[in-house]
Amino acid sequence: MPTLTTYQTRIHPEWVDYNGHLRDAFYLLIFSYATDALMDRLGLDSQDREASGHSLFTLELHLNYLHEVKLGADVEVRTQIIGHDQKRLHLYHSLHLAGGDKELAGNEQMLLHVDLAGPRAAPFTERTLGELGALLEAQSDLPAPAYVGRVIALPPAR
Repeated sequence: MPTLTTYQTRIHPEWVDYNGHLRDAFYLLIFSYATDALMDRLGLDSQDREASGHSLFTLELHLNYLHEVKLGADVEVRTQIIGHDQKRLHLYHSLHLAGGDKELAGNEQMLLHVDLAGPRAAPFTERTLGELGALLEAQSDLPAPAYVGRVIALPPAR
């Protein structure tokens, strides 16, 4: 299985800036919708959240803007599971023109499974761990994305 296509959309007029390019914040909105779709795929949908009182919270994310995205473009998000443990999920979303190979933006996320009553970290259910394990196994032949694990820094001053 290649990366999983989790979200598709057309770039709306209200999402673009004065240069006709997708605004910074809307890249993250698109990736956020992809995370929601992945949650649904893992069984962490709204019905499960209501029944269990558990959800995913974003702990950290990095967003890399690689190429312009313009008004009216049809785009899709492809998601790769990088890893997980009992409570956390590490994933990578890449944005592409629909059906295209070139990565337009990349988004690495670390998510935490949370009991909303606390709120406090809570282990995934066996079902969710099974879904995560199956996706990770299905994607095991994929190379690590080029923009995973990057750090923002300036070179040391001389």
